[in-house]
Amino acid sequence: MKILLPILICFFSINIHAQNFGGGLILGLSTSQVSGDHLGGFNKAGLLVGGYIDLQLSKTLKGQMEMTFIQKGSNNPNMNENTYSDISLSYVEIPLLLKYQQSSTIEIEGGIETAFLISASDNDIYGQISANSIKEFNTTDISIFIGMDYYINPKLILNSRISNSIIPIRTHASGATFQLNKGQYNSVLSFALHYIL
Repeated sequence: MKILLPILICFFSINIHAQNFGGGLILGLSTSQVSGDHLGGFNKAGLLVGGYIDLQLSKTLKGQMEMTFIQKGSNNPNMNENTYSDISLSYVEIPLLLKYQQSSTIEIEGGIETAFLISASDNDIYGQISANSIKEFNTTDISIFIGMDYYINPKLILNSRISNSIIPIRTHASGATFQLNKGQYNSVLSFALHYIL
């Protein structure tokens, strides 16, 4: 009995703490651009899919970790008119964030994300440019972001988020830098549905 009591207390303690954890699935769309590639506008559409776990820290504050597959880059809508190429990038991304519950239906969020490059290419009007004629992309992209959640119902959340790299994803073609402009940077605006499991 002396052994059983501590085991039961430990079990119920773990069970109570586990109730603070939650999780879900993510499905959405990313729109992006690359600062420093001579193109403007969030013209590159991509897939955003993954999952998350969260921990209720207080009545209004929540910590969350996600793991997602996301496509980034830039798109040249006037490829025939100029020589600037498209950029296609695919990452596995791990965002870490804090959420503040503003009201019963709205949460404000902010955090940092680390992304690991899976594939990358520059594409012109004729297709993919040879890897020998372009600068290589960095294998890691670190970004900061802010966003907002809107609870459609108790199980479904609409998330919108804007993020920007804080280190370059690669250097400029010329290799030149100026003050804080050290190269090319990802800028992403994403919209996703979070389904709470």
